[in-house]
Amino acid sequence: MMAVEWPRYAAAAAVLLGYAGLCVQVWRQARRRAGDAADASPAGAGAVLVAYASQTGFAHELAEEAGAALAAAGVAARVRALGGITAAELTAAREVLFIVSTCREGDAPDNAQSFVDGLMSATPALHGLRYGLLALGDRSYAHYCAFGRRLDAWLHACGAQAMFPRIEVDAADAQALAAWRHRLAEAAGIAEGIADSTAPAYWRLRSRRLLNPGSAGQPAWHVELEPVTGPQGDGAATTLPHWQAGDLLQIFPPGDDARPRLYSIASLPADGAIHLLVRAIRGADGTPGRMSGLLAGVAAQGTVFRARVRAHDNFRLGANATRPLILIGNGTGLAGLLAHLRQRARAGDGRNWLVFGERSAAHDAFHDEELAALEAADLLARCDRVYSRDTPAGEYVQHRLLRAADTVREWVAGGAAIYVCGNAVGMGPAVHETLCAVLGDAVVAQLARDGRYRRDIY
Repeated sequence: MMAVEWPRYAAAAAVLLGYAGLCVQVWRQARRRAGDAADASPAGAGAVLVAYASQTGFAHELAEEAGAALAAAGVAARVRALGGITAAELTAAREVLFIVSTCREGDAPDNAQSFVDGLMSATPALHGLRYGLLALGDRSYAHYCAFGRRLDAWLHACGAQAMFPRIEVDAADAQALAAWRHRLAEAAGIAEGIADSTAPAYWRLRSRRLLNPGSAGQPAWHVELEPVTGPQGDGAATTLPHWQAGDLLQIFPPGDDARPRLYSIASLPADGAIHLLVRAIRGADGTPGRMSGLLAGVAAQGTVFRARVRAHDNFRLGANATRPLILIGNGTGLAGLLAHLRQRARAGDGRNWLVFGERSAAHDAFHDEELAALEAADLLARCDRVYSRDTPAGEYVQHRLLRAADTVREWVAGGAAIYVCGNAVGMGPAVHETLCAVLGDAVVAQLARDGRYRRDIY
């Protein structure tokens, strides 16, 4: 799948680095003047709070790096997801660095929703708070950086003081990221610099196969990539990095480091390669997608791309590993769900219900043999294949969920977690509305707060 958060990413780098360095210096000087010994400990009340709101992980990554850099410079710092911050914690803070993305059409990331519903529904007194705000956004959406702007306005209304004007980001630049790390290390006094944990490696196109021959939709491909030692197609294969079900692969189109693409990983390291499900996207003028066009047909087998695995905490199992799972998706969104099914199969846990939608059973039954084998082995308790173009029973996944409302309620009452992966334009919102109709708005909101309702929609 191609996620939507990246264009909010790292163009932050060039702008953020100067401000980040400045903030480090200001914080250090303030502590020296105050002589606040409590700040020597990361748990101290005066520690800098680095708060992130991230849908696909990059804001989290930036926050971790900022926290590590501050700590290395002797500045106490705590990195926290925005949704986990309490009113008491925020009002007690003296300095906060907010790194927040906007997802879909102006929404807050899912891991920030409890903060929005709770703290931002009121106007607490924050006159003693100084903050910096990095807003990650995408100008191709109508509501560019909407959540970052809304958070900034709310902080101002609460009396908090901005250390510098809000920084908005609409592009990615590897050179700017490197410059940010260099400048941040320089400002923080870290002589050895800050290690670049985001540097891409080389991945070779090992194989691909068409998943939907004869389909009326755009071609969809199962693509396999393996890491290699260098940019040449004949380079030696290297050891696979570690990843978990739910994680993403970030691929850089040749000659375009500013806008890498994100795809859900359908495999586990034990499968021996990264597996992707890639739809051959075309623009309104018929132009093939920059990255999907290569992966889904143009690039020859053996072609090498720059890519890296990205942890995607919001879609990992985490504490849900011991729960039953309701997995809902459509199209190439099956990739993120397939990885979870494979992980559960290896654990011998068959408490899984998949609701998967595509166009037609004859041409679009992605990975049908694998799913059938999981059913036969009692590793997939229920599998609803939903095809929108088949008659007379054509329907979408949200219709199937509504027809199975009693079963959805039974599974949730039994502790199930819900994972949704696929299209954010149609399927994602429709499934959300259906779940609210079946379970109630309050229950769905509580599931999200508890981490039992997770979405990777794009």
